[in-house]
Amino acid sequence: LAVKDPTAVERANLLNMAKLSIKGLIESALSFGRTLDSDYPPLQQFFVVMEHCLKHGLKVRKSFLSYNKTIWGPLELVEKLYPEAEEIAASVRDLPGLKTPLGRARAWLRLALMQKKMADYLRCLIIQRDLLSEFYEYHALMMEEEGAVIVGLLVGLNVIDANLCVKGEDLDSQVGVIDFSVYLKSDDDIGGKERDVQIAAILDQKNYVEELNRQLNSTVSSLHARVDSLEKSNTKLIEELAIAKNNIIKLQEENHQLRSENTLILMKTQHHLEATKVDVEAELQTYKHSRQGLDEMYNEARRQLREESQLRQDMENELVVQVSMKHEIELAMKLLEKDIHEKQDTLIGLRQQLDEVKAINMEMYQKLQVSEDAMKEKNEIIGRLEDKTNQINATMKQLEQSDKDLLTQTRTIAMSFVKCASNEAQHQYKLVKDISF
Repeated sequence: LAVKDPTAVERANLLNMAKLSIKGLIESALSFGRTLDSDYPPLQQFFVVMEHCLKHGLKVRKSFLSYNKTIWGPLELVEKLYPEAEEIAASVRDLPGLKTPLGRARAWLRLALMQKKMADYLRCLIIQRDLLSEFYEYHALMMEEEGAVIVGLLVGLNVIDANLCVKGEDLDSQVGVIDFSVYLKSDDDIGGKERDVQIAAILDQKNYVEELNRQLNSTVSSLHARVDSLEKSNTKLIEELAIAKNNIIKLQEENHQLRSENTLILMKTQHHLEATKVDVEAELQTYKHSRQGLDEMYNEARRQLREESQLRQDMENELVVQVSMKHEIELAMKLLEKDIHEKQDTLIGLRQQLDEVKAINMEMYQKLQVSEDAMKEKNEIIGRLEDKTNQINATMKQLEQSDKDLLTQTRTIAMSFVKCASNEAQHQYKLVKDISF
């Protein structure tokens, strides 16, 4: 007969015990009909069986303080593989009453059952067999197919609601002994009526679980949509934050540059102020030394200004007299021009009379030709008229000559007066210019 592998027998026995424990826990919980607590015996036996399954094939390290000699080592590895397990791992580490790694592992199993995530956590663990090889032997239950079967059986525990108080319970000193008497009962001891009640309860529980699963799926979908929107907004905020950081860096660089420029400008300004202060002090000393001489020069200039002002006043008075004389001369010129115009009118009248005489002479001459007899009689008249004409011509010539002489005298007088006034004005202008200078 072929000899069976003892490790395979151990794995098969642990698998059967896990099946019986999970089946009994589900049946008793459905018949119990309410939330389970820590004192429920089938639940206690389930944790004992799971503890034995996790301990099978566990490597024992030589280090005295190493956690790898207990099941807490592989369970602590779950938080690195499954991010949602970080919460219960942190909660287990924060529990004040736990002192041993085994106690932490027991608390971890109870919290995982309450979260209904034990199957998910252990599935992530058995998939990474290369990591489990650091804690288990190659023939361990968690390294073989029996571990995957047990993980599949643990999915059925999601129909159970458990409310376990881990904080005040002494998990370090508990003795993990399997009570086989619970699993040695025959199926004949269970009546048909109880089986029907249990089946009905299971169906009701199944319907409740399906309805709860649908609600959870809708909640999960809404949460996924919300997570997507939050991720988008987070990405946008990260981009805006990066842009804002870049702007802050640029502004800091500009601020540093402006501060350096401000410091340079301040240094230049101080240097310029110091130089200006020295120049101002030198100018002040020069001003103090030259102020006395300036006062004397001011007094002398003030005296000269008074004298020149008086002289200028005298010249202005004389200029006013000259202007009045100039107005009088202009008035005399206007009167002379008026007299000349009157004499010119007289000459025009005389010329008209002369023209009339000439016309009469012509008429008389014509009459003379017509009437020779009357010619002799009128010769005397003509002679007298000619004499009269000669007298008038002489008178006109005299008048013209006198007018010419008078006009020449008037022009001579006006030119002499204008020349005198011009010379006087030039002399006054030179005096005023000298005074101003």
